[in-house]
Amino acid sequence: MPVRRSSGSRSARPAVRIRRLTVAGALLAACSFLCTTPSSAATTPARGSAHMGMGVLAHDGRAGTPTSDQATQTEGVDVSGYQGNVAWSTLWNSGVRWAYTKATEGTYYTNPYFAQQYNGSYNVGVIRGSYHFATPDTTSGATQANYFVDHGGGWSRDGKTLPGALDIEWNPYGAACYGKSASGMVSWIADFLNTYKARTGRDAVIYTATSWWTQCTGNYGGFAADNPLWIARYASAPGTLPAGWGYYTMWQYTSSGPTVGDHDKFNGALDRVQALANG
Repeated sequence: MPVRRSSGSRSARPAVRIRRLTVAGALLAACSFLCTTPSSAATTPARGSAHMGMGVLAHDGRAGTPTSDQATQTEGVDVSGYQGNVAWSTLWNSGVRWAYTKATEGTYYTNPYFAQQYNGSYNVGVIRGSYHFATPDTTSGATQANYFVDHGGGWSRDGKTLPGALDIEWNPYGAACYGKSASGMVSWIADFLNTYKARTGRDAVIYTATSWWTQCTGNYGGFAADNPLWIARYASAPGTLPAGWGYYTMWQYTSSGPTVGDHDKFNGALDRVQALANG
C-alpha cells in the first residue's frame, strides 16, 4: 500500500517558507542599510577639511585659463592644511607675489600648517593674508570673526599683510545655504564683517562665487562699497559679478595650477597689491 504523508508534514512546509521569506527580507533590509550608509557618509568630508573653491569644483566649473588679453594682473595662490608644507621659494620663482592661507573654519578648526604657510610666504617676499572658511550654521558671524582674528586673522600695517578674507561659498557638509534664508545669510555676513572691522580696522575681503551669492543672499549688493571682491570662477574670464560690484579685486581662476592647485589673479600690478596691504 502507498505510504500516506501525514497532514502535519504538509502543513509544516508553508511555515518553513514563511520563515525563510521573513529571514530573507530582514537580510535584504539590513544589506540595503549597510550598503548605502558608508557610501553616503563618504560623500561628506570631515569637518575642518573645507578650503577655498571646494564648492566651485562641484557646482561652478572645473578649470580655467585666463585669456591673454586680460589687463595687467599679478599672480597669487591660496593654500590650506590640505597642501601641507608649501614650497614658497618655488612659487616665488614662478612669479607668485601674493598668497592667502586658511587660518580657521567655524569655531572648531585651526590650520595645523598655518605658521609654515603664513610666515613662509612672508619670508620669501610674498605679500600674504589669511582667510576664514565660514560655517553660518554653527555659530554667529561675530563669534566666528573673533575666532578668526584670535587665530591668525589679524592685520598689521607692515606693507606685506593683506586684510583678512571671508570665504563664503557652498556648504560642503550639508545644505548649500547652511539652512539660512537670503536675509538671514546677509545678516550673518554683516555680523562677521562688522566685527572683523571693529577688531582690525580693516574691511575684510569677500571670497565667493556669483551663482552661490545669487542663490544664498538673493544677490545682495550692499557690501560692494566697502569690501573687496574675490571672485571664484574656473574659466577664461571671471564672468558676471555679484550685485553691487562693478569690478573684482582678485579672481581664483583654477584649482589645478602648478606647485599648489589654487591659483589667482590680482586685478592690477604689484603696486596695487601693496596698496591693498597698506590700506
